[in-house]
Amino acid sequence: MKSELAEMTLEQKRTMRDDDTPETVPVPHALVPHLDEIAILLDIDGTLLDLMPTPREVWVPPGLSETLKHLTERTSGALALVSGRSLNDIDLIFAPDVFRAVAGHGAEMRLSVDSEADDVHAPPLDKELKRRLAAIAKLSPGILLEDKGYSLALHYRLAPHAEKAIYESVSLIRADLPNAPIEVLPGKFVCEIKHSGFTKASGVRELMKHEPFSGRRPLFIGDDVTDETVFAIMPDMDGLAFSVGRRAMGVNGHFDAPSDVRAFLARLLDPR
Repeated sequence: MKSELAEMTLEQKRTMRDDDTPETVPVPHALVPHLDEIAILLDIDGTLLDLMPTPREVWVPPGLSETLKHLTERTSGALALVSGRSLNDIDLIFAPDVFRAVAGHGAEMRLSVDSEADDVHAPPLDKELKRRLAAIAKLSPGILLEDKGYSLALHYRLAPHAEKAIYESVSLIRADLPNAPIEVLPGKFVCEIKHSGFTKASGVRELMKHEPFSGRRPLFIGDDVTDETVFAIMPDMDGLAFSVGRRAMGVNGHFDAPSDVRAFLARLLDPR
């Protein structure tokens, strides 16, 4: 028998919220009784966690890890983090807890929290290409270089004036290497260069083929430009998508801030 959620129209999904919840923070209460039918997919930076001046300064607020662990139990394991960060970086942030994940913008995937043998890894970026891209960080103090193995990120939150120069330098390198299989991802005060051929969306598609995600309806929450590839495929999977901080195209609603996302996730555990 189909659930009440399965029989909702798209317009109903777009507008459903609790009466006592501000309209800009949609809380789809109809999902609460159906945790056994959905897969919860969550971006990290700017979605679960508040953005900080540097990537290393993010921190997990009290109670969030417990909420994620309880949701993992209630969904029979169908909860995954979907991030541009590497698996290793994700584990350091949430230590000692370990979660299933699509990492590195789809370059890595953890299908099981019990065995590293199930982890999937794409090849890293070419070392010479990395060296050339890394030199861009010398354009201005405040540009932070982050080597994720499968991608290289140039953060300029501390040097916003350097944005144009960074992208121009990356364009020159790409013009010099027209056949290099790379892709440039613009983000919130970050320019990231990665292998082409995989995205968060391709990672999510693959994840949803495996247990315990297979056969469930995905619910994805993200905030950045790189999350838009996942927003775009949610209708194909009869899923729900929510953006954070802005009304992205094609989503079912949005949250104002990560704190609202954390409150929403906690409410999903409320049996009422």
